[in-house]
Amino acid sequence: MAKKKMTPSQKRQAIWGWAFILPTMLGLIVLNYYPAINTVYQSLCKTGDFGKGNIFVGLNNYKAVLGSAEMWQSLWNTVKYAIVEVPLGIVIALVLAVLMQKKLAGKTLFRTLFFLPMVCAPAAVAMVWKWLYNQQFGLLNNVFHTNVAWISDPKIAWISVGIIGVWSIIGYNMVLFIGGLQEIPKDYYEAAQIDGASSLRQFFSITVPLLSPTTFFIVQTRIIGALTVFDLMFMVMDKTNLALNKTQSIVYLFYTYAFTNGNRGYGAAIVMVLVVFIMIVTFFLQKLEKKIVYYN
Repeated sequence: MAKKKMTPSQKRQAIWGWAFILPTMLGLIVLNYYPAINTVYQSLCKTGDFGKGNIFVGLNNYKAVLGSAEMWQSLWNTVKYAIVEVPLGIVIALVLAVLMQKKLAGKTLFRTLFFLPMVCAPAAVAMVWKWLYNQQFGLLNNVFHTNVAWISDPKIAWISVGIIGVWSIIGYNMVLFIGGLQEIPKDYYEAAQIDGASSLRQFFSITVPLLSPTTFFIVQTRIIGALTVFDLMFMVMDKTNLALNKTQSIVYLFYTYAFTNGNRGYGAAIVMVLVVFIMIVTFFLQKLEKKIVYYN
């Protein structure tokens, strides 16, 4: 069957359609697809002299990365950061979101204050928290009359950095939870009140199950976000910090090798290991979704 020729009107619509999607397609190709493909290629090469004339070395970079104790330590540091940031950021944000649904005076102001860290520049956030954590002049040690090296002690520095991450992400998580709470029908709560269910029972029997799709989305995105953390580590942890080895994330390690040391091939291999790790985590999360997420 012969194809029908496009009418002049249909041709104009097609041209306008391509005109609108072309900038987005070019942006994806230039900013996403090409860098991804180039990173895979770089991971198979040894950076030449002065960053030019790359030499194909196959899987040598991957062998070096997988055999590096520094890489595994950085990956473990990243996982520890995620263990602190993700659960605490979600639990606190959920509690705040539920409270923000109540009739409170100045509720809009509180929502703004909680979301404010999301729009603050990372450099400003790091500067404030480094002052709070300062061992000699910091607010925390002066208030509690302690002498704790919050970001210099390798044993607790990763927790301190994780707390900054929690503070920074609470507002974003809270906004998502508020959106999810507004989608829950009020009939469930009215029926529960008639049956004499307490507020705590309503929270665990109605809110938590019906909010599980939103919770799962936040968990998944925040795990990926935590595993790719860089700016916070870079701003807070100085290169001379004694605890850097026990706190630097794997993306921080990539930055060091690719941009500071100029070894882009080794750095690209680090990134590819992280990508595979995230893919594995995401795969298991998708399998877990069918068991823990309740779609009403």
